[in-house]
Amino acid sequence: MNKQPIGYLDSGVGGLTVVKEALRQLPHEKVIFIGDQARLPYGPRPAEQVIEFTWELTHFLLKKNIKMLVIACNTATAAALSVIRPKLNIPVVGVILPGSRAAIKATKTGNVGIIGTNGTIKSDAYARTIHRKNQNIQVTSVAAPKLVSLVESNEYQSVIAKKVVAETLAPYKKHPVDTLIMGCTHYPLLRPIIQNVMGDGVTLIDSGAETVSEVSTLLDYFDIANDDQNYHPEHEFYTTGSAQMFDTIAGDWLGMSQMHAEKIDLKRLIPQISMEMEQ
Repeated sequence: MNKQPIGYLDSGVGGLTVVKEALRQLPHEKVIFIGDQARLPYGPRPAEQVIEFTWELTHFLLKKNIKMLVIACNTATAAALSVIRPKLNIPVVGVILPGSRAAIKATKTGNVGIIGTNGTIKSDAYARTIHRKNQNIQVTSVAAPKLVSLVESNEYQSVIAKKVVAETLAPYKKHPVDTLIMGCTHYPLLRPIIQNVMGDGVTLIDSGAETVSEVSTLLDYFDIANDDQNYHPEHEFYTTGSAQMFDTIAGDWLGMSQMHAEKIDLKRLIPQISMEMEQ
């Protein structure tokens, strides 16, 4: 049981920022990751469609006999977590609550900023989560959909990226914050640029990294952590888009010289998955 993998899903490669932290914090836990690059971005899509896509990715991972599911996508967490969690008999973790907790802890002025996809910002999930715990915190939310494209096109270190990030974060000049939640798992790949624009006085919260700390806690709580220190798992990576593009970004970000993601065709799997979901 304990050597069963942990499943991670995302709309694209952004969830790899969560995986990177998982590899650091939980080196003996096997990772199975799927990125839905063929249908990204999720941010502009209706919530019902995001739920549908997230269910499909979830069922793909369940076939891999995972012991825990991590929805490593803020848009999918906002739309689908409350729908999926009650229907599974394994722990399901999203990225919004851990990121919110970290921001509440970090802020000294009570002014917290959030950047996310259109879907995440429209859902108001971060603000609601923060205010449930502390109504005195002022939350300023800014949609930043262009940042996802920069990462997925492998331009997150380019001159264009610097310009787009500066333009996106401009509202915080009028509404200064001391803490900024990077409310999309793609954004940490742009962290140096975001930090430069916001200034050293602003604490950046990586919701994905905070999520892995929660995963670690839940592994112990449910007594499903792998305690074999000699176990060196062979991780699995899947994408619905270009495997070559995935390998380039993932290999660079995770520091893996031998990265070979497998491209899967969800269209072929969807009829079977749909039948299972109806049962």
